[in-house]
Amino acid sequence: MINLNIICIGRLKEQYLRDASAEYIKRMQTLCRLTVTEISAEKLSDNPSQKEIERALEAEGKKIIEKIPKGAAVFAMCIEGKQRSSEELSSELDTLALSGVSNAVFIIGGSFGLSDEVKAKSKYRLSMSKMTFPHQIARIMLLEQLYRAAQISLGTRYHK
Repeated sequence: MINLNIICIGRLKEQYLRDASAEYIKRMQTLCRLTVTEISAEKLSDNPSQKEIERALEAEGKKIIEKIPKGAAVFAMCIEGKQRSSEELSSELDTLALSGVSNAVFIIGGSFGLSDEVKAKSKYRLSMSKMTFPHQIARIMLLEQLYRAAQISLGTRYHK
Protein backbone atom coordinates (compact mmCIF):
# COMPACT_ATOMS: atom_id res chain seq x y z
CA MET A 1 0.00 0.00 0.00
CA ILE A 2 1.15 3.54 -0.63
CA ASN A 3 2.20 6.00 2.06
CA LEU A 4 -0.80 7.80 3.51
CA ASN A 5 -0.73 11.34 4.83
CA ILE A 6 -3.57 13.16 6.54
CA ILE A 7 -3.20 16.91 6.79
CA CYS A 8 -5.81 18.51 9.00
CA ILE A 9 -6.68 21.83 10.50
CA GLY A 10 -6.88 21.76 14.27
CA ARG A 11 -6.08 19.15 16.84
CA LEU A 12 -8.20 16.55 18.53
CA LYS A 13 -9.34 18.06 21.81
CA GLU A 14 -11.26 15.22 23.46
CA GLN A 15 -9.38 12.23 24.87
CA TYR A 16 -11.78 9.70 23.35
CA LEU A 17 -11.06 11.10 19.88
CA ARG A 18 -7.30 11.03 20.50
CA ASP A 19 -7.67 7.41 21.66
CA ALA A 20 -9.63 6.43 18.55
CA SER A 21 -7.09 8.14 16.31
CA ALA A 22 -4.19 6.43 18.07
CA GLU A 23 -5.86 3.04 17.70
CA TYR A 24 -6.28 3.34 13.92
CA ILE A 25 -2.77 4.74 13.51
CA LYS A 26 -1.44 1.76 15.50
CA ARG A 27 -3.41 -0.69 13.34
CA MET A 28 -2.04 0.89 10.16
CA GLN A 29 1.63 0.67 11.26
CA THR A 30 2.03 -2.86 9.90
CA LEU A 31 0.23 -2.03 6.64
CA CYS A 32 1.77 1.23 5.46
CA ARG A 33 3.42 4.44 6.55
CA LEU A 34 0.74 6.77 7.88
CA THR A 35 1.36 10.31 9.08
CA VAL A 36 -1.06 12.82 10.52
CA THR A 37 -0.06 16.46 10.35
CA GLU A 38 -2.04 18.94 12.42
CA ILE A 39 -2.01 22.59 11.38
CA SER A 40 -3.22 25.25 13.79
CA ALA A 41 -6.51 26.87 12.84
CA GLU A 42 -6.43 30.59 12.20
CA LYS A 43 -7.96 32.66 14.98
CA LEU A 44 -11.32 34.18 14.13
CA SER A 45 -13.60 36.57 15.96
CA ASP A 46 -16.78 35.23 17.57
CA ASN A 47 -18.88 36.40 14.63
CA PRO A 48 -16.47 36.46 11.67
CA SER A 49 -17.28 38.32 8.47
CA GLN A 50 -17.03 36.54 5.13
CA LYS A 51 -13.79 38.46 4.43
CA GLU A 52 -12.29 37.30 7.73
CA ILE A 53 -13.24 33.70 6.93
CA GLU A 54 -11.73 33.95 3.45
CA ARG A 55 -8.47 35.35 4.87
CA ALA A 56 -8.31 32.51 7.41
CA LEU A 57 -8.97 29.88 4.73
CA GLU A 58 -6.27 31.41 2.53
CA ALA A 59 -3.71 31.42 5.38
CA GLU A 60 -4.57 27.83 6.35
CA GLY A 61 -4.43 26.82 2.68
CA LYS A 62 -0.88 28.12 2.30
CA LYS A 63 0.21 26.10 5.35
CA ILE A 64 -1.52 22.99 3.97
CA ILE A 65 0.08 23.29 0.53
CA GLU A 66 3.56 23.56 2.11
CA LYS A 67 3.01 20.13 3.70
CA ILE A 68 1.97 18.25 0.54
CA PRO A 69 4.76 15.95 -0.71
CA LYS A 70 5.76 16.42 -4.35
CA GLY A 71 4.04 13.96 -6.69
CA ALA A 72 1.41 12.97 -4.13
CA ALA A 73 -2.16 12.13 -5.09
CA VAL A 74 -4.16 14.77 -3.22
CA PHE A 75 -7.66 14.15 -1.87
CA ALA A 76 -9.56 17.18 -0.58
CA MET A 77 -12.24 16.19 1.88
CA CYS A 78 -15.05 18.55 0.96
CA ILE A 79 -18.82 18.60 0.75
CA GLU A 80 -18.82 19.03 -3.04
CA GLY A 81 -16.63 15.96 -3.43
CA LYS A 82 -17.67 12.60 -4.80
CA GLN A 83 -18.97 9.99 -2.39
CA ARG A 84 -17.25 6.62 -2.76
CA SER A 85 -17.93 3.24 -1.25
CA SER A 86 -15.26 1.62 0.89
CA GLU A 87 -14.52 -0.77 -1.97
CA GLU A 88 -14.16 2.11 -4.44
CA LEU A 89 -11.72 3.93 -2.16
CA SER A 90 -9.69 0.75 -1.71
CA SER A 91 -9.59 0.17 -5.45
CA GLU A 92 -8.60 3.78 -6.10
CA LEU A 93 -5.68 3.55 -3.66
CA ASP A 94 -4.60 0.24 -5.20
CA THR A 95 -4.72 1.77 -8.69
CA LEU A 96 -2.60 4.72 -7.54
CA ALA A 97 -0.02 2.36 -6.03
CA LEU A 98 0.11 0.26 -9.21
CA SER A 99 0.59 3.40 -11.30
CA GLY A 100 3.71 4.33 -9.32
CA VAL A 101 2.27 6.93 -6.95
CA SER A 102 3.98 6.56 -3.59
CA ASN A 103 2.02 9.08 -1.49
CA ALA A 104 -1.67 9.85 -1.06
CA VAL A 105 -2.61 12.93 0.94
CA PHE A 106 -6.03 13.47 2.47
CA ILE A 107 -6.80 17.02 3.55
CA ILE A 108 -9.41 17.87 6.18
CA GLY A 109 -10.18 21.54 6.61
CA GLY A 110 -11.47 23.35 9.64
CA SER A 111 -15.05 24.29 10.41
CA PHE A 112 -15.21 26.62 7.38
CA GLY A 113 -13.74 24.08 4.98
CA LEU A 114 -10.81 24.44 2.59
CA SER A 115 -9.51 27.29 0.47
CA ASP A 116 -10.13 27.29 -3.28
CA GLU A 117 -6.36 27.03 -3.75
CA VAL A 118 -6.21 23.75 -1.81
CA LYS A 119 -9.18 22.37 -3.73
CA ALA A 120 -7.49 23.35 -7.02
CA LYS A 121 -4.33 21.45 -5.99
CA SER A 122 -6.41 18.35 -5.30
CA LYS A 123 -6.88 15.86 -8.09
CA TYR A 124 -9.59 14.14 -6.06
CA ARG A 125 -12.44 15.58 -4.03
CA LEU A 126 -13.95 13.19 -1.56
CA SER A 127 -17.16 13.59 0.43
CA MET A 128 -18.02 11.23 3.28
CA SER A 129 -21.71 11.97 3.29
CA LYS A 130 -24.35 14.54 2.47
CA MET A 131 -24.62 14.97 6.24
CA THR A 132 -22.41 17.41 8.10
CA PHE A 133 -19.93 16.09 10.67
CA PRO A 134 -17.54 17.90 13.01
CA HIS A 135 -14.11 17.91 11.38
CA GLN A 136 -12.65 16.12 14.40
CA ILE A 137 -15.03 13.18 13.88
CA ALA A 138 -14.36 13.31 10.15
CA ARG A 139 -10.71 12.53 10.93
CA ILE A 140 -11.66 9.39 12.85
CA MET A 141 -14.04 8.35 10.08
CA LEU A 142 -11.30 8.85 7.49
CA LEU A 143 -8.79 6.86 9.53
CA GLU A 144 -11.26 4.01 9.84
CA GLN A 145 -11.98 4.07 6.10
CA LEU A 146 -8.28 4.03 5.24
CA TYR A 147 -7.84 1.04 7.56
CA ARG A 148 -10.87 -0.61 5.95
CA ALA A 149 -9.47 0.10 2.46
CA ALA A 150 -6.24 -1.64 3.42
CA GLN A 151 -8.16 -4.61 4.81
CA ILE A 152 -10.22 -4.85 1.61
CA SER A 153 -7.00 -4.89 -0.43
CA LEU A 154 -5.65 -7.67 1.76
CA GLY A 155 -8.88 -9.66 1.51
CA THR A 156 -9.33 -9.96 5.27
CA ARG A 157 -12.61 -10.52 7.09
CA TYR A 158 -12.61 -7.02 8.65
CA HIS A 159 -14.73 -5.71 5.79
CA LYS A 160 -17.88 -7.80 5.73
